[in-house]
Amino acid sequence: MTLDDCDRVAEIRVGGWRSAYRGLIPQPYLDSMSVREDAERRRTRLLEGSPGVVNVVAERDGEVIGWACHGPYRDGEVPAGGVELYAIYVDPQRYGAGVGRQLIEESVRRCTAAGHTRMYLWVLEGNARARRFYERSGFRPDGAAEPFEVDGVQVPEVRYVKELTG
Repeated sequence: MTLDDCDRVAEIRVGGWRSAYRGLIPQPYLDSMSVREDAERRRTRLLEGSPGVVNVVAERDGEVIGWACHGPYRDGEVPAGGVELYAIYVDPQRYGAGVGRQLIEESVRRCTAAGHTRMYLWVLEGNARARRFYERSGFRPDGAAEPFEVDGVQVPEVRYVKELTG
């Protein structure tokens, strides 16, 4: 991902939240999300260059249509050999076209090549579409759960894991 990709990635991320989390996250929060502010956060994070964080974009005909980001496990004790998939978003108009599968496969490939033995991710418990996608990609819930607070509302998340093999 380059700095020039940040605006488009922000559009995809905000559109993804508004599409995937409708009915799961308070609507006023979704309505208040700003593509401009999200793009600035993406640029800042990219310029800061967090060690081990990798951003991958999918393109078709020169247009960014998806984005994934992975890196060191962020939450509490680091599971041995673990890496975390922080985000994966596809332009909602491209759902079902294989873009998400390609992004997750590329993240898994890079993490496996870097010597990681498992990949974790957190997903909203009620996000059935995403959960099916992750399960088709070889991820399984590992029993860990925690609340994610949005605008004072507790939204349950569950953790998934995939064993990586070289």
